[in-house]
Amino acid sequence: MTLTPRASDAAASDPSMTVAGRDFPTNRGGLCKKGWTSSTLLDAPDRLTQPLVRGADGMLVEATWEEALDLLVSTIRRLQAESGRDAIGVFGGGGLTNEKAYQLGKFARIALGTSRIDYNGRFCMSSAAAAANRAFGIDRGLPFPLTDLDDAHTVLMLGSNVADTMPPFLSHLAGVREAGGLIIVDPRRSSTVRLTDEGQGIHLAPAPGTDLELLLGLTHIVIADRLYDEASVERWTIGFDALRRSVSGWWPARVQQITGVPVDLLRRVARRLAAGGNTFILTGRGVEQHSNGTDTATAAINLALILGLPTRPGSGYGTLTGQGNGQGGREHGQKCDQLPGYRKITDPDARAHVAAVWGVSPEDIPGAGLPAVQLLESIGEDDGIRALLVHGSNPVISAPDAGAVRARMTQLDLLVVCDFFLSETAAMADIVLPVTQWAEEEGTMTNLEGRVIRRRQALAAPDGARSELWILAELARRLEAPGTYDLDPAIVFDELARASAGGIADYSGLSHDVLDAEIDAFWPYPAGSHGTPRPLLDGYRHPDGLARIVAVSVRAKPEAPAVGDELTLITGRLLEHYQSGAQTRRVTELVAARPALEATLHPSTAADRGMHDGDSIVLVNARGSVTAEVVTDNGIRPDTVFLPFHYPDEHSANLLTIAATDPISAMPEFKRSVVRVLPAS
Repeated sequence: MTLTPRASDAAASDPSMTVAGRDFPTNRGGLCKKGWTSSTLLDAPDRLTQPLVRGADGMLVEATWEEALDLLVSTIRRLQAESGRDAIGVFGGGGLTNEKAYQLGKFARIALGTSRIDYNGRFCMSSAAAAANRAFGIDRGLPFPLTDLDDAHTVLMLGSNVADTMPPFLSHLAGVREAGGLIIVDPRRSSTVRLTDEGQGIHLAPAPGTDLELLLGLTHIVIADRLYDEASVERWTIGFDALRRSVSGWWPARVQQITGVPVDLLRRVARRLAAGGNTFILTGRGVEQHSNGTDTATAAINLALILGLPTRPGSGYGTLTGQGNGQGGREHGQKCDQLPGYRKITDPDARAHVAAVWGVSPEDIPGAGLPAVQLLESIGEDDGIRALLVHGSNPVISAPDAGAVRARMTQLDLLVVCDFFLSETAAMADIVLPVTQWAEEEGTMTNLEGRVIRRRQALAAPDGARSELWILAELARRLEAPGTYDLDPAIVFDELARASAGGIADYSGLSHDVLDAEIDAFWPYPAGSHGTPRPLLDGYRHPDGLARIVAVSVRAKPEAPAVGDELTLITGRLLEHYQSGAQTRRVTELVAARPALEATLHPSTAADRGMHDGDSIVLVNARGSVTAEVVTDNGIRPDTVFLPFHYPDEHSANLLTIAATDPISAMPEFKRSVVRVLPAS
């Protein structure tokens, strides 16, 4: 969508003006409700335009930029002198532009000298990323253009409700629905599941937290019935024999007993996947946001590999990105174990390359830090962080076991939040710095296809708001930090490109000028190339060109299964809201559509408890309690309750989620918790 200055006002006074979507291949000019209403936030009445500092009376009061930054720097210096450089933590976000994400990682490591940086993408894409890197040697959400789905014969989608989370995506599913090949795995009958009605596909409704068992069962059938692509397995993979042994015990009847999915449906899906034609397997947060999320994503990849999908033209495996720059945000240095270009921070060659670009010694770059949950848990510990700088995130709502996170935040000596609204995290801060919004800044984003896209400034920022690039440059100057911190996003991008050269996510052939020509820019895009829209068609990114089939097994869940009157809580998104809701809960139209937290129960479950639609109830477990209104739906399993996670305070679903994490990806267990449901009285 293209904006001119205050387009809505101009259109009202000039009837000839129109606002129309560009014919862009990913969304084909379409936007969801959140996109169409996002411009209302640009001049929202509670927009932050002046730094805020917490006074002696405990209240946030306006301050000048000089006062706020000087206080910030003096406090950082004191804390580092007392407790070392790792006393300062940085928490980034998957909505930052590539330029800001890159500069933030650089600032943390050589201006602050801290290893303690991670970001909210750890709550979103980390399991899928770990699984893809392990199997393919590369993590790109979709290693193919989204338009490849247009000609699909079969699409197996696990753990994603795209009809609500990214409605423009649905145009790419029209063909597979017509072919009757859309297979959706979801414990509830979501908006996406309804797309399988009238013979347009199949719905599998496994018990929450049993997606791994389901995938192992499908793989068992494919191998036992010799439905796999033997030539592809032999040519492109290693590890098949171990996989065959590992799934031998997952016969269909056993999988039915555990997941609740009937044997005949399991066999029907396995045969459909192996029938040839253009076939895709796609995963989303519903199967990845678990303490076994990496293994579950790996099981989906294994199934794709033995079917020969990633290297077959017109087929493939991919994972659906959850944030606006979820792909780019994890490539250039916000993750605690990565350097720009998706380089490992422990790799001596990577450290030397990036250090040369930054103008420092490799020894000046700290080692790996702590992933997000552990970073937040370190607050209050003897060797934990004492200050936290938050950019583009709202962790007191979005983190698991949010009540404990909020309590730990109060123990910080310094909490600094950069935001354009007073989010729930910003409201707790000692210093709040007002920053620019999407239409007020230049930069780039990288979408779920690995396509690098230009973001262009459409409006001037309000007086007082500053870009994070300016803030980081000012802080670096005050800290007398090495390196350069340019304010021009184009120049920052050029440095990012140099730092990424030779890495997995190589952007060295790109620049703002190149992107302004509106080319299809899929990374890796090394200098002299034309990009890589399908990086797996000619083999995998491990040195030998082969994919790793990694046999995985079922481990004990972090919480025992629900018993008695307990229910299994699952969480997810709504069409009208996004992430922690800090933005969408400020849009009148969206709030009117979804004003309050609703807990979805099966009618029989509600009736057993004497509950009716509209009743106020409390969901409770050892971590906290949440108040919600009842809504009944035949499309949810009777043993399950669903909550969206966009609401604040006593309506925050993450008050109930557990902070147990995946041992490989450090992804929290967001999608399965055990609760009791009681009348509010």
